[in-house]
Amino acid sequence: MTSQATPHTTPAPADQAAGGAVDALLERLASLPSLMVAFSGGADSAFLLAAAVRALGPERVEAATAVSPSLPQAELERARAFAEGLGVVHHAPATDELSREGYRANAGDRCFFCKTELMSVVGPLAASRGVAAVATGTNADDLAAGFRPGIRAAAGAGAITPLADAGLTKAEIRTASKAWGLSTWDKPAAACLASRIAYGVEVTADGLRRVADAEQALREALAAAAIPVRNLRVRDMGGGTAKVEVDAELVAEVAARPSLLAAVVGFAEVRLDEQGFRSGAMNELLPNPERYR
Repeated sequence: MTSQATPHTTPAPADQAAGGAVDALLERLASLPSLMVAFSGGADSAFLLAAAVRALGPERVEAATAVSPSLPQAELERARAFAEGLGVVHHAPATDELSREGYRANAGDRCFFCKTELMSVVGPLAASRGVAAVATGTNADDLAAGFRPGIRAAAGAGAITPLADAGLTKAEIRTASKAWGLSTWDKPAAACLASRIAYGVEVTADGLRRVADAEQALREALAAAAIPVRNLRVRDMGGGTAKVEVDAELVAEVAARPSLLAAVVGFAEVRLDEQGFRSGAMNELLPNPERYR
């Protein structure tokens, strides 16, 4: 398989465009004896993994993608292919978020319990492999957003955040990823399936499977209708109601063809969000998000 990124290469022009942040990232990574990246397969952790390979070489870098009902199978396959393209060892350890009451309860701090579970698996895995550090793909925008209980949990478990520490924003990560030829440079946000379930609605394996199946079916229906959706969410609002979010510029087109929403099954009511897709939409419904910061 063709390598996604070449270790120890001369920094691309995008490195300078990011104000030296990429250089700072590579320098920080090069100071580590070895690194395991908690690799979701998204743009941020993919860039971090590629940067670690450039700084350390593939023999000192490993990737771990947690496997649970909250991860779509297709995402695992893409993550594995990306890691293999970089020449690094890829692990797919099982995590059991659903065994944690706080995760199932799905209050505003659900992500805290998810990341706690992740680190309880990836941390020992790294130790058993003799890997010196575990890093997440947290970026500078994530820190600025404030509402990130998962970041707090990962930090408490000892994970490092090289992208955020270097001050790299999502836009800068995408720019540098494109310059490096990474396939993930324009990958849409792909939050875990639990983020589709409204706070206060219990998270279950069946519920996660239902939203995953609904999104896949709707994406196929939109493709057949020649509607080029990029960002798509089917959100379980509780009470048998699903809310569909698509790219804002496509809302009117989808609204004009309501029969397309029939692809979403398993819900008594399916409605289209007129505002369109926006990351973290469920957080808008929290009455007091400050308590979870």
